[in-house]
Amino acid sequence: MADAYVTTPDDVPGPMPGVLFIVDAIGLRPQTKAMADRIASWGYVVLAPNVFYRDGTAPTLEPVGDLTEPENRATFKSEAMSRVKALTNDLAERDLSVYIDTLRGRDDVRHSDIGVTGYCMGGRLALLAAATRPDAVGAIGMFHTGGLVTDNPDSPHRLLPRIRADVLAIHADQDRSLPPEAVAEFEHALTSCGVSHSAWVHEGAHHGFTMADTAAYHPAAAEEHFERLDELFTRTLR
Repeated sequence: MADAYVTTPDDVPGPMPGVLFIVDAIGLRPQTKAMADRIASWGYVVLAPNVFYRDGTAPTLEPVGDLTEPENRATFKSEAMSRVKALTNDLAERDLSVYIDTLRGRDDVRHSDIGVTGYCMGGRLALLAAATRPDAVGAIGMFHTGGLVTDNPDSPHRLLPRIRADVLAIHADQDRSLPPEAVAEFEHALTSCGVSHSAWVHEGAHHGFTMADTAAYHPAAAEEHFERLDELFTRTLR
């Protein structure tokens, strides 16, 4: 059973829309909880599950070193990638459906469309959530998401015909996991599939630009992501 973090605004009467927050490869930790708190303050119930629960609880998987030091971030990333690779689409689809039903089943959550926001590999999972549960997911945010276009049959961009959610995708021009040609192909897939979307590349940003506890943090890009995500959820979930 997955452990999770749930956060709600203090001064907003329920029920209110729900948001599923999908963490990056580093996992559920103080930084991602703080981000979930900020989104909740806009008037949402936010559920942030420990997607790596098969490997341990969130506290036991938290990084020990200071990830604002590039060498520490690189070391932890190499450790975390084994967990990322083990979370296959087959496993993730089942998990995501449970997370969605758990969120929508809360008394303080409106039984209507939810939003999903995902970071790094969490962006791919956000897209998978929208494809797995088009009945429930009305909007997704995807930020510094790598590997969106591959030659594999299960490439994330091939999920787009299955979704009905509006998509917000902000990429980074220094992200080696999503080169310019992949950005262009993902944009083409969004357009050709008729997906309502807004997508662009933030100049000078690296993979992981939203995460203030890492060396990749880019304050301007991080603030832009919050502003645009707020706009997306206000337009689609209210």
